[in-house]
Amino acid sequence: MSKLKTVTAFVSAAVLAVSAVPASFVSVENTMTAVAVDDNNDDWLHAEGSRLYDMNGNEVWLTGANWFGLNCIEYSPHYLYAGDIDDMLQEVADRGINVIRFPISTELILSWMNGTPYQISSGGMQAVYNPPVDQDDGNGGVVKAGTYGNLNKDFVESDGKTLITSDRGFDIILDKCKKYGIKAFIDIHSPHADNSGHNYNLWYGKETADGTMITTDIWIDTLVWIADKYKNNDTLIGYDLKNEPHGKGQEGEQAAKWDGSTDENNWAYAATKCADAILEVNPNALIFIEGVEQSMSGAMPGDYWGMGDRRDNSPYIGAWWGGNFRGAREYPITPEHGTSQIVYSPHDYGPSVYAQTWFAKDFTTQTLLDDYWYDTWAYINAEDIAPELIGEWGGHMDGAENQKWMELLRDYMIENHINHTFWCLNTNSGDTGGLWANISCGQQAGSTQITWEEEKYALMEKSLWQTQETGKYIGLDHQKALGNNGLSLNEFYTSYAGTEGSNLDGGTIVKDGKPVDIDSSGTTTTTTKKADTTTTTTAVPDTTGNDDISYGDADENGKVGINDAVLIMQSIANPDKYKLTPQGKLNSDVYNHGDGVTNNDALIIQYVESKTIKVADLPVSKDFQFPD
Repeated sequence: MSKLKTVTAFVSAAVLAVSAVPASFVSVENTMTAVAVDDNNDDWLHAEGSRLYDMNGNEVWLTGANWFGLNCIEYSPHYLYAGDIDDMLQEVADRGINVIRFPISTELILSWMNGTPYQISSGGMQAVYNPPVDQDDGNGGVVKAGTYGNLNKDFVESDGKTLITSDRGFDIILDKCKKYGIKAFIDIHSPHADNSGHNYNLWYGKETADGTMITTDIWIDTLVWIADKYKNNDTLIGYDLKNEPHGKGQEGEQAAKWDGSTDENNWAYAATKCADAILEVNPNALIFIEGVEQSMSGAMPGDYWGMGDRRDNSPYIGAWWGGNFRGAREYPITPEHGTSQIVYSPHDYGPSVYAQTWFAKDFTTQTLLDDYWYDTWAYINAEDIAPELIGEWGGHMDGAENQKWMELLRDYMIENHINHTFWCLNTNSGDTGGLWANISCGQQAGSTQITWEEEKYALMEKSLWQTQETGKYIGLDHQKALGNNGLSLNEFYTSYAGTEGSNLDGGTIVKDGKPVDIDSSGTTTTTTKKADTTTTTTAVPDTTGNDDISYGDADENGKVGINDAVLIMQSIANPDKYKLTPQGKLNSDVYNHGDGVTNNDALIIQYVESKTIKVADLPVSKDFQFPD
């Protein structure tokens, strides 16, 4: 049977709030309306096993690239000093990149949160818009605004020359991404704004320009603040909590570790705490968790984090910065809000970045798996533990070992539905180079000329999500197509998924895709009603023994979660479109069992999700006291 998979992410956007069951849900009628074709807030994603899905259970594949600069002291993506953002994002979309990872610093977000946003540096952006308003030409005519230049004009104040603040700039960047069908997520690249900040080990312990010390609490507070600010903007789909936590074991407290402690430098503990805080304000966001550099090897009894290294039988096992997930086997990231939004995000590079030991042979995919990949990170995807997104991969096209490694990793990601963001678009990454070779422009939008590293792009392009025969790139927005010739998610699942399919998993055809519909006005409206006994439906007779009822499992997937609450609400609001099977109806009837499926049943499952009650407590009687 084809089962409808729904999602926590959909709930706050279209049906109900989930992070903690709010009093407003049980006391008032709550109508949530999303307007305009591209503003339905219906593109949030969630995890099931090792895969990512949209709100209707359609599988998606994040295949993108990095664009750094917000993490640096220019406070904007680099190369906006050489090109127009519309031109550049249009090309990015047309080239099939469906998501951009934007590195940023805690310091910059802190300036926004404090109401003292840094201004975009003139060294980081060229922006022209003169004159800013229509002017009399002195001869009875009018000089139209922007006549003499309109390059990045949205980033200029009304005087036509002063650059706006970085927070407003980020809003514009997200709006432009939405315009071209691109999704985005941010990566906390360093605590402080620094063009080399990625070299710092930890997520805390650096000072900002004004002398503020970034602490773990500030790091969490800034991420919660930005997650709350953009909780209704599904262009910003998630948060990479810290770029490449690293450090060698003998550095002790100065190095990121992954264990079961509550030590401040325990990345697993900090990441779990931060994930829960973000999900409290935005349960829809994906949380990308990177690895560390070293883990304990267990070589000798009594070894401990912080001890000196040994030449033989080292107490530590090394990896790329941010690449080591060996600790996650024993200490996985399990927020109180659940794991449906957790994505593990290793970084992986080739020998041109550093000649690691696993390259010291005629390496193959199998030797890479045996010597490094599998036990370090690949087991997470292979054993269906969680989705993975390789947050950084790439390097120089050397016609030799590094190029060979890139091809092997690329093919492994294609064959095993691993999400990824290539490092990087920028040309100014010293150890890898970029997808862009050169950028130049005149003074008008539309004049930007981007020279691509075509050979490198051709290598990476095979791992972009696309249809198998026509090669159309597939976006992550249900309504807005990716670029000029790409597809929206709805277009793919309506017209392509069941015929030619896509290159996901090395080639997949999906017969039962479920597009996300909007009405003719471009509006998606869902109403949730007061939790009381006035909602009526046809009672469901108990035709089976209680032993055959999996209480709460409305979608019959073997688990009880917020997706079941969503399906119940959908089946009540639109029974012609969203149908419960007879067994699903029995499973759903968890409040006053025998009275039929009502909104109260969906509410009870919310309490299960928020851990107010247990699955074992289901069903509850009509005397159940709803919490205030």
